[in-house]
Amino acid sequence: MRKRKVTYPPAKTANRPAPASGLPTDPPYVRPTVATIDLTAGKGRAGLTVGGRVRIAGSGLFSGEIAVIEKLVTGVIPAAVVRTEAGKTRQVRTIDLEPVGPTAPPQAAASAEA
Repeated sequence: MRKRKVTYPPAKTANRPAPASGLPTDPPYVRPTVATIDLTAGKGRAGLTVGGRVRIAGSGLFSGEIAVIEKLVTGVIPAAVVRTEAGKTRQVRTIDLEPVGPTAPPQAAASAEA
């Protein structure tokens, strides 16, 4: 009996892009798995206080939602513990928070018009 030919799956490295040629006109190659680091995050954002209303900017969980600051955390990267209008709590870098003006609750606005 003849021995069957063994077939192997293609290597995982088979689909990698070609390495950069190193010419000065070539754009720098950035690996797709590398995380980007915001170097300005260590400065934080000034003007945030406990109880203030903010909008969560950036990307990630609860992005774009309005929240109230419950606690400010100091450290290498300043952060804040916020509670969204939906009642969810999350810790967010202060650089990702945008202060928003206070808005009246719907009940107070309705009674003021009457």
